[in-house]
Amino acid sequence: MSDAVDARFAPPQAHVEDLATGEQVLAGRGERLIAVIVDSLIGGGVGWVIGLIPGIQQLFQAQTDAVSKNIWSLTPWSLAVGAVVFLALQGWPLLTRGQTIGKIIMKLRIVRPDGSRPDAFRLLGLRYGIGMLFNLNVVVVMVYGLVDSLLVFRSSRKCLHDTIADTQVIKL
Repeated sequence: MSDAVDARFAPPQAHVEDLATGEQVLAGRGERLIAVIVDSLIGGGVGWVIGLIPGIQQLFQAQTDAVSKNIWSLTPWSLAVGAVVFLALQGWPLLTRGQTIGKIIMKLRIVRPDGSRPDAFRLLGLRYGIGMLFNLNVVVVMVYGLVDSLLVFRSSRKCLHDTIADTQVIKL
């Protein structure tokens, strides 16, 4: 008997493309931009509604100087309110799904490089919290925002906040 396998008993050689390979497909730059715009519009809209609540304007005006007296002033109080609004809107979907509302709409997800779900500290502390802390200084946040945004054009498509938190955004 020979070692050659009879063609009748050989495994099929068909190429099947519909099987999942386990590879992650990185989110496109445009998709990420649209997700951020959606998140910003939702957060800005909620902030605007909060600003309409009677008495809120007085809280903000008490902490601002004579040059800029409105809810959009960058004061520690307004940044704290912004962080609370962000957590109220995005905290649950981020922690349970690794997605913001904009990423849910665009079918994107934040994951670790191995595909696992990031923990709360990595998501809220490193990925979003550091950027929020930089908001305390206008010059620093402008430089950070520019560098953060431009780094998405690397081949890895990772922004600075992705690199800091060791995360990436993938398509679902």
